[in-house]
Amino acid sequence: MFTKIEDFINQWKMEMDATDRLMAVMTDDSLAQKVAPGHWTLGHLAWHITQTIPEMVARTGLDVAGPSDQDPMPRHADKIRADHHKAADSLLEQVSKNWIDETLLEEDDMFGEQWKRGMTLMVLLNHTIHHRGQMTILMRQAGLKVPGLYGPAREEWEQYGMPIPEY
Repeated sequence: MFTKIEDFINQWKMEMDATDRLMAVMTDDSLAQKVAPGHWTLGHLAWHITQTIPEMVARTGLDVAGPSDQDPMPRHADKIRADHHKAADSLLEQVSKNWIDETLLEEDDMFGEQWKRGMTLMVLLNHTIHHRGQMTILMRQAGLKVPGLYGPAREEWEQYGMPIPEY
């Protein structure tokens, strides 16, 4: 749980940079990639991450710009990326402008439970990270080169002068 606005801002910026790098690899064709029939596509995962930013924090009273949870998934990867960037930046602006550290201790109804706002921000961040992991699998299946987010991806080891690990 976040207890300081500055800590949230720093972590959010770092994770949104990682999300931007991942989404930058998506192509229009790759948006349809599924792990199996009946599962979400790469595009749906990216769109869900994007839609959740304004949807979740609206429950805290913040007015974050971005798509509603009713907006259909765009057909173009560039549109998803742009909408994600807009929502992520808007959240930073709204938190910075409207909240102070003590605000993070206030509670809101969140899916039938009472969550402190610092917890809501942490869950939102973890939600993004969780779905990014799912996206990397679909990206590999779609033949895309996955960027390393917390260290080099398999394809990047050589550029760091390290042998590719054998598994």
